[in-house]
Amino acid sequence: LKVPAPPLPPTRRASCRGMKRKASVTISRRKNRKAHFTAGSFTRRKLMSSPLSKELRTKYNVRAVPIRRDDEVMIMRGHYHDREGKVTQVYRKKWRIHVERVTRDKVNGQTVPVGIAPSKVVITKLKLDKDRKALLDRKGGKAQKGKYSDKDTES
Repeated sequence: LKVPAPPLPPTRRASCRGMKRKASVTISRRKNRKAHFTAGSFTRRKLMSSPLSKELRTKYNVRAVPIRRDDEVMIMRGHYHDREGKVTQVYRKKWRIHVERVTRDKVNGQTVPVGIAPSKVVITKLKLDKDRKALLDRKGGKAQKGKYSDKDTES
């Protein structure tokens, strides 16, 4: 008589069936939260990426890039949506960006910038330097690698 194997714990049951997984990648909620909140600045840079506008997306063939100071953005969600401005600060410690003219007044009269989540903005104009251009070429080139045009398929 065969004894059935005990069921998987509930946290792993649905996610493990039929899918290959790397042994080095964890699905543990606890470990993923720890990795997120203790991430270093270089990791946060990648995680704090923003999508590009439709025009930039078609031009560079890239969906999102890490945000940086002097990029021009448009806020898409929240109280300040439809506001446009330059990024004045990327506050990696708080996972927020500051946009010019997006401020509020404190009770003592001081004006302070409002933190905006980078996922809630769209980059409308990039500040390009040689490293950023190289990044866009590298990421945009990947998208075209395996694609064929109509000319290629006809012959």
